[in-house]
Order: sequence, then C-alpha cells, then structure tokens
Amino acid sequence: MDVTTKPHQAPPAMAVYAEKHNIFQLMQSLMEDLLVYQPEDPINFMIAHLKRDNDEVPKIFVVGPPASGKTTISRWICKHLSATYLCPQDLMRSKLLKRSSEAMALRDQKKQIPNDLWAALLEERLNDVDCIKLGWVLDGFPETRSQALVLQSTGIAPRHVVVLSAPDTVLMERNLGKLLDPLTQEVYHTTFDWPVDFAVQKRLVRPEGVSAPATARRLLESHRNLPGIIQAYEGCHKVINADQPCVDVFAQVLNFVQSRPHSDAPFSPRVLLLGPPGCGKSLQAALLAQKYGLVNIFFGDLLREKVAAKTAVGELIKPFFESGYPVRDSIALSVLKDRLSEQDCLTNGWVLHGFPRDVDQADLFKHTGFEPNRVFFLNLPTEVALQRICQRATDPVSGERYHTIFKPPADEDVHQRLRRNPKDAPSLVEKKADIYNRQVTELEDYYEEAIFLNADQDPYTIFEHIESFLVKPLPVQRR
Repeated sequence: MDVTTKPHQAPPAMAVYAEKHNIFQLMQSLMEDLLVYQPEDPINFMIAHLKRDNDEVPKIFVVGPPASGKTTISRWICKHLSATYLCPQDLMRSKLLKRSSEAMALRDQKKQIPNDLWAALLEERLNDVDCIKLGWVLDGFPETRSQALVLQSTGIAPRHVVVLSAPDTVLMERNLGKLLDPLTQEVYHTTFDWPVDFAVQKRLVRPEGVSAPATARRLLESHRNLPGIIQAYEGCHKVINADQPCVDVFAQVLNFVQSRPHSDAPFSPRVLLLGPPGCGKSLQAALLAQKYGLVNIFFGDLLREKVAAKTAVGELIKPFFESGYPVRDSIALSVLKDRLSEQDCLTNGWVLHGFPRDVDQADLFKHTGFEPNRVFFLNLPTEVALQRICQRATDPVSGERYHTIFKPPADEDVHQRLRRNPKDAPSLVEKKADIYNRQVTELEDYYEEAIFLNADQDPYTIFEHIESFLVKPLPVQRR
C-alpha cells in the first residue's frame, strides 16, 4: 500500500480473514524461526514449518525452588492439555537419544553435565512427533541463567514460563516430608499425600539428598539462579504463589498457559452486544466508546436518524415506524453497511447493539463483510428486567432520569412530576423479552465463540469483564 494515502481504505473482509486464520501470528512465527535458525533454503524451511501446523501447541517451562510443586503441576498441565511431559531425568535415561549415554556417564561420575549437552538432548527430544504435534511441558529446567541462554541460542523458546514460589519454611517442611516408593518411584508425603496401601507404607524410603542441610543448600542455589532465569524470559513468564491448595495453583497456571502472548498485529475491535431489554447494552456500549474511542452504534437510533434527516432511505423506513412493524432486512442491512463503511468505523472500530435480532439477520450481516470479532451475550432474568425498566421515570423539567428503587428523587416535588415512558409498560417489556428469549438459543448457536456474562451485577464489574476480552488475545482453542 502507498504510505502517502493513509488512512488506508482496506476492505473490512481483509481484517476478518486475517484474524480468523491468524495470518499476523503465522507470519510472526515464520519470521522468528527464520531469524533464529537462519536456514540456507528459506523457502523450503517455511514450507516445512507450515506443514508442522503446531504454532498453537503448548510450549511450557515450569521452574521454581525444590518442593514448590513443579512435577505435580507439570503433570496436571500435560493431562489437561494432552501435552508431552519432559524432565531432565527422563532425557538422561532415554536410550533413543544419541547422547543420553554420555549424560548418564557424567552423572555416574558425579560430574556436571555441560549446558550444550542438555541443549542437544532437549533439541533432539523436541523433534519427536509427540512433542511437535501435541506440544510439551518441561519440568524443572533450566536451572540457571546460563542454561536458559544456551537453550535460546539453540532456538528452544517456550511460549510460557511458569515460576512457582513459596516461603522457605513451607518448602523446607514439604521437602523433608517426602518419601519415595523404590518399587514404583512414586513420591509421597508424610502430611499431604500418605499412601493408603499398608504394603506401600512399609517400603517407603527417604529420597537421596533430602536432609535439612541439603535442602537448605538447594534452596539457596535456587534463590541465586531464579532471578537470572526470570530475566531471560522477561516477556513470557508469570510468578505464581505455590503456598496455597494445589488445585488453586493449577487453576492459575492453566489460565496463564492457555492465554496468548501479546501480539503487535493490528486489531480494530468490532464488538457486538446482545441481550434482552434492560440488560445494560447501551451503558456498556457507551463505556466502551468513551474509554477506547469505538464508534457507538445503536441500530434503532441509526434508523431514526435516517427518518429525521428525511433521506431517501429514511422515507422507506418511515412507513415501518408508523405501522409498528420491523424494518425490512434488506433496508436495515443497507443502512448498517453504509454506517460501518464510514472512515471512523474502519479506523477506530465499533460497538453495535440492537442488531441482529435473529439468526437470519445475523447471517445477512455476516455476508455484508462486516463480521464482529467479539460477541457478548448479556444474560438477565425477565423479572430483573421488569424491575429495572418499569420503575424508571424522567423529570420533564430537568430531563434527569430516576428509578424508584435504585435512584429515587430526594425532592417530593420532583417525585410528583415524574413521567414514565409508555414503552416501559410491563406488558411491552415482557413482550420484547419473550421475543428475544425465543430467538436467543439460535443466536447463541450461531455465534459459537461468543462470551456469556451475567448482567445481573454491578455494571462496572460487567465492563471490566468485557474490557478484559478486548485488551487480551482470546484463549487458544485446541483442535
């Protein structure tokens, strides 16, 4: 595109296609691998990269001090995400890896295994089919910053780094309570995980190097190394407090590893708010427009503006308003398409409410080329909607809006002159809610990736939920 013609008049279908197929993320991944591996034949390298089709699989490091729960959390992640479990001990013992015997020999001689040997073992293991197709979780490695840098220079880069942390007193108690089943190599704990089988209880032994002095030395070594590891993975790590129930730790870890890293890809919010009368669509749209500069489009007002302006299309809409029948879909779509094609919508994004009302309109809307990239259903019981709408009134003198329950007027004179809108009559509200409820199930099925929110709570709490799905990429959907 010619840079002198900004802002670019790119067709909306281009952005929809790019976001739907993750084009920007795909190109970013290709460029990263090209720069890391610097292949002699870039074209064939990119073809092989695309054939792998594994840009969305888990690539996770779990690090932390001794007894912080790295192994437990790593195995739970693997089970939940169907990923491959990796750890340094398994890399050494694997007879399928070319240099594993070299690593075992060094360990038997109580010599330190060089960082480049660790990197070679891991690189070979990550090229196996299970790691490529399912992803992987590496438990307890790297242990030092130098190991992290060697992995980076080899091209081994995790998408998420989980750093578990807990007070030393807690870690010491956990570690000293560990017992090992020499037959199955299962680890138990005298307090937290005592085996039920009496035969297993009798054969438990204390693992090697689990004394108080040895644990203290390992903790000190971990405290020295963890800051360097965190610095090496500054943009993709999260420190999680491991001094809480294991299920709570896992929930936080899972939420982190299923999130997408920040992307620099261009993103224009195209937000659709759906919900019954009284659910707060207008308020949420106004808040989004105020904070993020989105164009606030209430479909009913859009049609009324055309009628008030006495335009040609307004003359077509006017008879429908006078008769009380819905505006014909073809006319409605034409008005909406024209508005969404304007420069402010294309540049800043938009938030739409009041349309579509059913699946047929949703399908027609999709075929205009303007497809929302965030759809929110604001769910609200009819009885709550009646309470919200039917109790509101306006002061004809000041124009101030009141509510007999949530915002009653302090002045009795104001209370006496309040007027209710005839459209807020309970019978009309119930009718509108009934029409919505008959259509909503099909709409929910149509927008498969929609986000559902409980609208029966504080409006600013709802706004925070909506906002979180705008500023952060959506979680990865595993195929």
